[in-house]
Formats: sequence, C-alpha cells, structure tokens
Amino acid sequence: MVFSSLFFLCVFLPATLILYFIVKNRNVRNWILILASVFFYAWGEPVWVTVLLFSTFLDYYCALLAEKNRGQRRGKAAVAFAVAANLLILGFFKYWGFVAENINALLGTSIRASEVNMPIGISFYTFQLISYVVDVYRGESKAQKSPFKLLLYISLFPQLVAGPIVRYEDIAWEIDNRTITVKEFNYGVNRFIIGLGKKVIIANTAGEIAGNFLNTDYSRLPVLGAWFGITMFALQIYFDFSGYSDMAIGLGKMFGFTYKENFNYPYISKSATEFWRRWHISLGTFFRDYVYIPLGGNRKHHTRNLLLVWFLTGLWHGASWNFILWGIYFFVLIFIEKKGLLNLLNKLPALISRIYLLLAVLVGWVFFYHTDLGQAFRFLGIMFGINAASWSNGEVYIHFTNNAAFFVIAVVASTPFAKKVYESIRKRLRENLKGMYLLDGVLKSAVNIAILVVSIIFLVGQSYNPFLYFRF
Repeated sequence: MVFSSLFFLCVFLPATLILYFIVKNRNVRNWILILASVFFYAWGEPVWVTVLLFSTFLDYYCALLAEKNRGQRRGKAAVAFAVAANLLILGFFKYWGFVAENINALLGTSIRASEVNMPIGISFYTFQLISYVVDVYRGESKAQKSPFKLLLYISLFPQLVAGPIVRYEDIAWEIDNRTITVKEFNYGVNRFIIGLGKKVIIANTAGEIAGNFLNTDYSRLPVLGAWFGITMFALQIYFDFSGYSDMAIGLGKMFGFTYKENFNYPYISKSATEFWRRWHISLGTFFRDYVYIPLGGNRKHHTRNLLLVWFLTGLWHGASWNFILWGIYFFVLIFIEKKGLLNLLNKLPALISRIYLLLAVLVGWVFFYHTDLGQAFRFLGIMFGINAASWSNGEVYIHFTNNAAFFVIAVVASTPFAKKVYESIRKRLRENLKGMYLLDGVLKSAVNIAILVVSIIFLVGQSYNPFLYFRF
C-alpha cells in the first residue's frame, strides 16, 4: 500500500484515525497502530511480513541480553549476533542474486540464485533494528521490555517502507507518553498534504517528462535533451523522496510521534559535502554514527573510512554496479573537497559554488538512473557533446515550451524561496492586520484543500505509482 493511492487516502487512513481517536486508552491505541501497520505492510507483502516480525522479535531478545551483559563478552556477542543476523537477512533478499551473478561471471561457475522478491522497506527497518540494539548496548537507550512496543516502533506504517530511518531513542518516550494537540494534528495534516502534492503533482509529472529523454533511443538524443531529461529526473527523485518524508512526518504527528527532518533543500548546497548533510539526512547520520565514527572517523584511517561509507551508501541503494559507482563518485568528490576544494568553494561567489554542485549532482544522477553502465556512459557522453545526434531538435523545444511553467514552479519549490516569501508576507500582515491568525488559518486550509483536490484528480487518472525509494 502506498500513501499516494486512493485506497489509502479514502479508506485506510480515515478508518485508522477514527478507530484511534475513538478510544482513549493508550495501550489500546498502540494495538490499533500495530494491527493497522501490519495490515498496511501485509497489503503488499502478505508473505514477507513474517520477515519483519521475525527480525523484530529476534532483536528484542538480543537487546535484552546486550543490556543485561553490557561490557561483557556475552553482551558483545548478542550485539554481534543481532547485527550479523540482520545483515544476513538483508543480504539474502537484496544481494544474493547480485553476488551469484558476479561470481559466475568471474569464475565461470553456474551458481543458481532463485528469484525472490525483496521485501519492501527491508533496507530501512533493518537499519532501525541495528541502531536499536547497538544503542541499547552503548547505554544510549533502554531496552524495551515489551516485544509488542518494539514492534510498534519498527512497524509504524508512516515510516515503515521508505523511512526516514528513525532512532528508537527519538520516539521511546512517545510510545508510552505521547499526547496529541489540535495544533500538532493540524500541522501533521498540513505536512502530509504538502508531501502528497510533491509526490503526485510534481514528482510524477517530472518523471513522465524525464521518461521522454531517458527511456529513448540514445542515437537520436540531442545534447539539450539529455540535460533536460536528467534535470527532470533530479526534480522527480527529490520531490518523490522528500514528499514521502513529508507525508511520513505528517502522519507521525497525527498519531503523536515526532520524526526528524530528512531533507533540507539539498539543491541549494554549495558543495557535495553540504549536499549530503541536506539529502536523506537519516541515512547519512546512520552511516556516520554506526560505521564512520566507530572505525575511527577523522582520527585514524580517514580515507579508508570515507571510502567504506560511500561504498556502503551506494550498495545500500541497490544490488547493482551503477549504485556502487555512484557511491564511489561521491567519495571522490567529497575526498577532493576535504583536501582543499572546499576552501576554494567557500571563497568563490555562492552562484559559482552552487552551479558546481548542481553539475556534479546531475552527473551523479546519470549513474544512479542507469543500471546499465554502458548506457550511463553513453548518456554522459551525449550530455557533453560526445556522439550526440545534435545540439537540440524540435522534440526538445516542444517538451520544454509545453512544460516551461511547470519547470520553473518545480525549481522554485525545491528551494526555500517560496517559504521565505510566505513567511515575510505573514509577518507584515500580523503587524498590520488584526485577526491575522484566523486569516492565516483560512488561507492554509484553502491551499491544503486545493492541493488535496488536485492530487486526487491526478490520482484518478494514474495507475499504480509507488515511491522511487520503495525499491531500495
């Protein structure tokens, strides 16, 4: 089940909210969320929900052992076992076919890897479980005494299938003590609708436009067509994933849970280093706290640690060499920046630094999009005029002119410009008009209703449209 579906919007979410707020007992509310979340996951994964349940209860017992035997060999063994078990489960479903394929290609063997569908969200909830057990052992969190409350943390449907990666310590108190105010609920609704609009109106439209240039015969692709196509894909993946994060944060607020921000306008960055502090923040934080720093961070073996983090970042996104190359590409960029380029970028005018970042990210998205590396390099060559059919053509002109207004709106929406203008107008109106809070509420409601109505209209005419990060 996806958030951007009519069934979720018109049936599942209203029914869950009604049941949740009918009862006042928090334990019953927890069970409503557990059952709703398991149903939500089983809707698309009726078999693999067992993997989610097995992993959760396995880590529940490992965390108890780790806490009881902290600092002792048995505690360390419990952590090691939990981490290894989680990675083995993830590796089997996500990487075994890739490993077998490469062994066969390298050694000429004929290892057969049966085709198994990867459980949706396994990359996200596996990392949450690892962070939970490790944090308990470190003493940063207390082990949850109830396996069902741990299941609530892991299975909460707002963040179950595509993040953000939520630390247990961030919501541990809310499992037993959360309260929901009208203001927070309204914020949650507003945030959810904004995310829905990002996904349905902007991301899906950008994806359709990008497909005209990325899913075509490259022998006829002009230079401007390649740039326009990859730019539209950059907008698609940003609004798709940040839209999902907005919806997850909004849904969490509706039920009394606070999730941290996962995106902070990454395309306004002035370096690759800054970009990755703003993009998929929860994943970068995970690798920093559980891989980079434990290996020594900046103190020792810095280059090795950085390389390993970016290799794993690429591999986490998919069992394919293009994702690994994409990760290594950002390792090279960030390594060069740390060796001196970052100081230069900070001295240059902000516009030049931002252009550098955008060009670097667009090149990176080429590798991210193409699982066929041959096609990736061919497309990249066309972008820079190598073996391109032409500079431009009528098709590029038609697509650009027909979508120029949408392109401008999407670009502006990917920056904080519109938000700053809105906040500035609100501030002036507050200073000069009485009853501004009422007017502000009316305007927000009108905008939310408009976005919701337009999104539903878009959904009626669309088929199944999962979020891009579902497959990761």
